[in-house]
Amino acid sequence: MIIGIDPGLAKTGFGIIDDADGIRCVRYGVITTPSDARLQTRVQTIFREMQEILDTHKPDELSIERLFFSRNVSSAIEVSHARGVVLLAAAEYGIDVFEYTPNQIKQAVTGSGRADKKQMQKMVGMLLGIDEKMPADAADALAAAICHAHIR
Repeated sequence: MIIGIDPGLAKTGFGIIDDADGIRCVRYGVITTPSDARLQTRVQTIFREMQEILDTHKPDELSIERLFFSRNVSSAIEVSHARGVVLLAAAEYGIDVFEYTPNQIKQAVTGSGRADKKQMQKMVGMLLGIDEKMPADAADALAAAICHAHIR
């Protein structure tokens, strides 16, 4: 099983797929933290919820978007906090981590490295047979997992 992660301090998307026989969605969702909470409380929430997810589903591999920023440094710092906690959880559980650029993920899921959020969300739903509208953060996490399944 592969868990994909879309890290963020306010919202960390996750998506778990089983690729043993095709690709099927096991679970997806979003870990949320309140913006008025202290930083250490927010990262603790992400870590504890990651532990629950990893305990429950026991994924073998974790796929995450490689950190990239050009303009908004404060946003990148917030993502880095969440990303560090996710990487710590993976290390604690002995899960191999694989990183992909946004373009690699888009290319693997849609066939185009220039796909927008809506195209990605729609294609993830089609590939996994999910009819309901999923949160964008969860769709991005599932896309990272699908990317890893296709590339490996």
